[in-house]
Amino acid sequence: MQIKKFYQKKFKDIKKRYKRSLPFGDYFTDRFDRAKKENFGEGSSVYDNVLIIGDVKVGKNTWIGPNCILDGSGGLEIGDHCSISAGVHIYTHDTVEKSNSLGVKKNPQLKKTIIGNGVYIGPNSVISKGLKIGDQVIIGALSFVNKNLKKKTKYIKNKVK
Repeated sequence: MQIKKFYQKKFKDIKKRYKRSLPFGDYFTDRFDRAKKENFGEGSSVYDNVLIIGDVKVGKNTWIGPNCILDGSGGLEIGDHCSISAGVHIYTHDTVEKSNSLGVKKNPQLKKTIIGNGVYIGPNSVISKGLKIGDQVIIGALSFVNKNLKKKTKYIKNKVK
């Protein structure tokens, strides 16, 4: 009963103060505290429902939105002052060869992915393994990025500008 009472109080407080309701776990966790526990840079935050796998390094003042996947199987670095919007998936591995081998033992393909400083990645975008995204790149919502993007590139509606 104590959990239920705590949840109901937190729900009312957050709804009144911020006009939002959160996933259940977010009432019991602090996204800045989680970022500290993950050894992310000062001022960074990561929601409770973000899946973090392997070696993931995140710089200072970076916001990782809800429902993201940060796959550090092959090593993932995210810079300072980034916004990783809700539902973004960033990968450092795939199992394409394993699947296509029809039972032949194949290991996952691993490649480090690097996201620069001041990068914005729009909601529900997917970043393939092994890419380098330069500083101050803007990636629009629902993008699939499978090539490197240089500094200050705008990648919107799958067109580089």
